[in-house]
Amino acid sequence: MPRPDERIVASTPERVIAIRALSAPEAEVARVLQICNACRYCEGFCAVFPAMTRRLEFGHDDVHLLANLCHNCGACLHACQYAPPHEFGVNVPQSLARVRLDTYVAHAWPQALGALYRRNGLTLSLALAAGLALFLALALALAGSLQLGAGANFYAVFPHGLLVSLFVPVFLFALLALAVGVRRFWRGAPPGPVPGAAAAEATRDVLSLKYLGGGHGDGCNNADDAFSLARRRAHHATFYGFLLCFAATSVATLYHYLFGWEAPYAYTSLPKLLGVAGGVALVLGTVELFRLNLARHPLQGDAAQKPMDRGFIALLGLTGLTGLLLTALRATTAMTPLLVLHLGAVMALFLTLPYGKFAHGFYRTAALLKWAVEKRQPSRLQLGDE
Repeated sequence: MPRPDERIVASTPERVIAIRALSAPEAEVARVLQICNACRYCEGFCAVFPAMTRRLEFGHDDVHLLANLCHNCGACLHACQYAPPHEFGVNVPQSLARVRLDTYVAHAWPQALGALYRRNGLTLSLALAAGLALFLALALALAGSLQLGAGANFYAVFPHGLLVSLFVPVFLFALLALAVGVRRFWRGAPPGPVPGAAAAEATRDVLSLKYLGGGHGDGCNNADDAFSLARRRAHHATFYGFLLCFAATSVATLYHYLFGWEAPYAYTSLPKLLGVAGGVALVLGTVELFRLNLARHPLQGDAAQKPMDRGFIALLGLTGLTGLLLTALRATTAMTPLLVLHLGAVMALFLTLPYGKFAHGFYRTAALLKWAVEKRQPSRLQLGDE
């Protein structure tokens, strides 16, 4: 039997063939892309358009793939002769942005928590408040054993075992939820086996943020028609800053468990060097992303998602900034309140990983890999001709 959101397109005694009905945002994407398919002026701009030309109709899974291929650079909006105020009202980045949110909600795990995406501003606020409250309460509970003077180390405030017991389960759950969601996305029209060349191409596209180069490699469009690489550079600083911070934590974990070298580590140690470099890149990147987000044209993207975007940027920036201040002031009495603030921000980040803006990186990676596989196969149009 078909699902409530599907309609029967063919039926035999042995089999019922049904397709999922499109939601209003998905139907708008289908309408817009059918116009684009007739025009094809933007065909060379990014992965969305060559993937679009391999289709004459756009079903649920097609729309979700194309929505996650879009990097919202804005080049197609500024190049389009049918963009608003034209009566066709073609706005590819905005229509795809709205569907991206639906993608996260539809594939979320557990499904009931998918609604958190739509209330992400509130979710972020509550998660941050809960994280800060947790570590403030722990700090007060452990107040008798706190060392607030110069030279205090982090584990004199919060024991190492306590931090591990708090963060590891939350982090593992976040990874599991993201993995299940991306798997559900992948299983919607799976492209088949993944050749090594396709995996290598998708990896290059992700790590280089190729499609934030705009239609001609000159970058994204600002509120006017000017091109700028600022958004790509800010994304690079944020992305690699986060990876460096994660690498610092990973190396410190190896030091602790493999070699028995306990924190605090010297400023010249590998964990500190990685952490400081990552923190600086993270702060610089998020500040620039926040500025660019405030300056973007209303037609570029979905205004309803701005609280989610800005909340995530602010939380990443707060995590990086408090980490840097903690490193600089760890031998002062400011260490304990900074540690509480930093750990609260990190806990909030972990709590919201599967149900916030962070998820877009995982879905976009899967979409780029799907496209890298698909482009190496005969198109549906060619198969239809045969």
